[in-house]
Amino acid sequence: MSDSQPSTQRPATISDVAREAGTGKTSVSRYLNGETHVLSADLRQRIETAIARLNYRPNQMARGLKRGRNRLLGMLAADLTNPYTVEVLQGVEAACHALGYMPLICHAANEVEMERRFLQLLTTYRVEGLIVNALGAEEDVLRPLRGAGIPAVLVDRTVEGFEADLIGLDNTDAIETAIAHLVASGFDAVHFVVQPFERVSSRRLREAAFRAALGARGLPVPPTVVLDLNEPAAVGAALADLDARIDDATRRGVRAALFAANAPVALAIARHLRARFGAAWQEKAALLSIDDP
Repeated sequence: MSDSQPSTQRPATISDVAREAGTGKTSVSRYLNGETHVLSADLRQRIETAIARLNYRPNQMARGLKRGRNRLLGMLAADLTNPYTVEVLQGVEAACHALGYMPLICHAANEVEMERRFLQLLTTYRVEGLIVNALGAEEDVLRPLRGAGIPAVLVDRTVEGFEADLIGLDNTDAIETAIAHLVASGFDAVHFVVQPFERVSSRRLREAAFRAALGARGLPVPPTVVLDLNEPAAVGAALADLDARIDDATRRGVRAALFAANAPVALAIARHLRARFGAAWQEKAALLSIDDP
């Protein structure tokens, strides 16, 4: 084995490792690819020692090109400020780590055009799979994935016309369970609050299930309150609308409940109610939410 290290002007190569370990590049390649069962214990130790001594780092992109696989999984997230999305991301990262994949995360920041651009970019990276939490994606944007042979899984939201496995909540059952709980608890005035619908399937499904659940019980179905968290003026108007509804319920002697379609909406409502009514705001209105705020 050589006592000298390669020049510090360049990173160590697989040839350097082979020379340091006193073996050929094929054996080192087998070691790096996990085929250690075909190597003797002594050779495995020499290669491991050489890698550590030379601080060798495999060129994953080059290896991916050679094998036709790059071990990259793309994830497109609509909104990383949503606690639900953060939990999903943590699960994706843990699963990728366990299976030897590297997640490539793209944040669309609730921008439809950004979502479209990231989907095109991930296709050019030849990711081995794609996890999509869509905001406004249409089937024509996702269609190139099929042409490129990239499997896709949708999270929480469907895309009309695009067939793929979906991991998400049973929205109808969740809403039905929630309304049953509120009605059994004596709430007579229940108001649904949601972010702008756009093309987000889960928001529309939840509103439809909400209206159906109230209607099936013969309860009034108030107009949906749309809370656009990206528009301060619109937020103020929507919260003022909720204030008026709560005040009306108080005057009529009925119990009011606010049903938030997701965690960001619930957090905005909770902050507003606390600012208006103080720590005892729950005495004025109940707050129920899909997802954990």
